[in-house]
Amino acid sequence: MRSSKAVAYTSSPLLASRTPVWRSKFIVAGIAFAFVGLAGRAAWVQVFGNAFYQRQGEVRFARTLELPANRGRIFDRNGLLLATSVPVPSIWAIPEDLERDKAKLTQLAKLLQMPLGELMGRLDDEDKNFVWLKRQVDEEAAKQIAALDIKGVYQRKEYRRQYPEGEAAAHVVGFTSVEDEGQEGVELAFDKDLAGRAGSRRVIKDRLGRIVEDVREQVPPVDGKDLQLSIDSKVQFFAYQKLREAVLENKGRAGSVVVLDAHTGEVLALANYPSYHPGNRKNLTGAQLRNRALTDTFEPGSTMKPFIAALALEKGLVKPSTPIQTAPGRITITGSTIRDSHPHGVLTVAEVIQKSSNVGTVKMAMQMQPREMWEMYSQVGLGQRPQLPFPGVVSGKLRAFKTWKPIEQATMSYGYGLSASLFQLARAYSVFARDGELVPVTLLKSDGPAAGVRVLQPQTAQAVRHMLHLATLNGGTAPKAQTMGYSVGGKTGTAHKQEGKGYAASKYRSFFVGVAPVENPRIVVAVMVDEPSAGRYFGGDVAGPVFSATVQQTLRMLGVQPDMNVKPQIVVQAVEESF
Repeated sequence: MRSSKAVAYTSSPLLASRTPVWRSKFIVAGIAFAFVGLAGRAAWVQVFGNAFYQRQGEVRFARTLELPANRGRIFDRNGLLLATSVPVPSIWAIPEDLERDKAKLTQLAKLLQMPLGELMGRLDDEDKNFVWLKRQVDEEAAKQIAALDIKGVYQRKEYRRQYPEGEAAAHVVGFTSVEDEGQEGVELAFDKDLAGRAGSRRVIKDRLGRIVEDVREQVPPVDGKDLQLSIDSKVQFFAYQKLREAVLENKGRAGSVVVLDAHTGEVLALANYPSYHPGNRKNLTGAQLRNRALTDTFEPGSTMKPFIAALALEKGLVKPSTPIQTAPGRITITGSTIRDSHPHGVLTVAEVIQKSSNVGTVKMAMQMQPREMWEMYSQVGLGQRPQLPFPGVVSGKLRAFKTWKPIEQATMSYGYGLSASLFQLARAYSVFARDGELVPVTLLKSDGPAAGVRVLQPQTAQAVRHMLHLATLNGGTAPKAQTMGYSVGGKTGTAHKQEGKGYAASKYRSFFVGVAPVENPRIVVAVMVDEPSAGRYFGGDVAGPVFSATVQQTLRMLGVQPDMNVKPQIVVQAVEESF
């Protein structure tokens, strides 16, 4: 017998009614559409949009790890290190994986030496898959960061440059960026050779950042090439120290020294003051960064006079003993008057150079055609960019001779109306050191003497060299350039600085350029001090002593035997230079 409850269910009107056909069709259609949608989505993900989703998966789990190359080392000519790379840790993070523990992050910010707000800003605003927290941190800080064990924070080995010679060689060596790319000096000039080529490793990481698989074959890094410069670090350091002392003692703005090997054309020293330490470049100014010996040009003043004497000798216009009347100490050219510092009367050509007479030099120059002077200046490298692979090297200014007026030809004979760098002057004087040959210059160590370009006859260069020697003796403009144990020859230069459209009344550049030893020169040394303001400004007084000390130290380092008795010959008062 069925229960009353069962009877009640079978007699329910809802169960007894027929379901509409459209409803079942709608349900079946809905299920069918759902399957079609799923199939379409699967086709899109696996076929049509596969590349996109593959990339997204790789972004989250696959990483290309760069294997940095070790940058090449830079040595001086004797094998002493001027620049080298040392491995240092850098800190990076994956923001989306980061453990947001405030206490740990506060400690991390402290170790990174940055405010917590700056750290959080980097983590919030940057790419969620990679962000640098700090590049090249100290080893001790890196160890403490590792001890914090913060999820999502990692370390990576990079290389940082070290410069053992510091500020003395800064303008030669230069420096690199945090990306290990050359920015200044040799680091920039030879960046392709030094940089090498980074390698790579493609890996898959798990959610904890651990490498679980190498995806493809590792590409090993190729280390950069080592570079050996012509620079002698001991000569460089000594020249820098003496230059620094001279600039400070004379209350100058700046200064430069260039030392060339006259036999090989190698640059033995290239020093500038003020300088900087390449490893610590905070708050640097352009005045510190500029390699003034190569980038700054100026009117070379009386350092041009020996070239006029050489040209006059070469053309047979004069002999070293030819007398020239310089009285009354002035000469007028097309209405403009040129003066000596004081009247000298009759001077021989040799004495014109010894006493730096403007009048005597102008009288020789005005016997020549402008083209002849221009050719001489051009042949010794003025107005041309030195063939030196160095950033910022300038050419100076030497106008076409066709535009010269008579007064301009006259002033150019004693160094006004043209411009040159100190490096150009040093190279130009190699003509006198090499018996008439202009030597090619190099920053890289060479194996032997370099072939020069003939500019003067040997006897002409030797005659001028004797005149340069007289300039450093009693009665010359630069007795303070004398060097104990070695004979020297050179020429002073004292030039008013240009200011606006004219010349400053009391601002000068002081120069001395010379060779040593006189009979068989081994080196050329050029010195410049900018705006000495301690009461002395003549080139012989300000730049001469730097030349003297640098010559003595350099020749000793090169093993050149003294050619004079080792006794001081310096006199107290020099002949005043005309400028």
